[in-house]
Amino acid sequence: PEILNNSSQLSSLPLQILLYVNGVYYIFYFLATLTMIVYKSQVFSYPDDFLAPDLLVLFIMAILEVPRLYLGSKGNLTEEEAPLGLSLVLTLGSVVLAVYFLAWQTYVLRADVILNALLLSAYGLESGLKVMAIAAFVS
Repeated sequence: PEILNNSSQLSSLPLQILLYVNGVYYIFYFLATLTMIVYKSQVFSYPDDFLAPDLLVLFIMAILEVPRLYLGSKGNLTEEEAPLGLSLVLTLGSVVLAVYFLAWQTYVLRADVILNALLLSAYGLESGLKVMAIAAFVS
């Protein structure tokens, strides 16, 4: 007997790949940013009152990244809008924190600009793919 398969796959392979790449890149980003904060605190006259907030923002960002990537991946693979939508909201929070490191931290080096521009570009592309995936799941 012939088996009919009417199911269609709606999950996004480009989104899944990008979520994986962003996870790997974020580990590099975190370590590079942490190293630069330590470097800046040694080389420049880094006000003590500003070192802790910069480190705190970096660690908050890292904590936010775990559920952001998990929910994005889970929502995409299970074709559910809710986790993907929540991941999209967390991405907005990550964007704000990346902008902090791009523009508002105590000292911004050229390396900070490059790292954050790449991260923000990836967030932008990922967000677009999430919106498209959510639209596909809803329809």
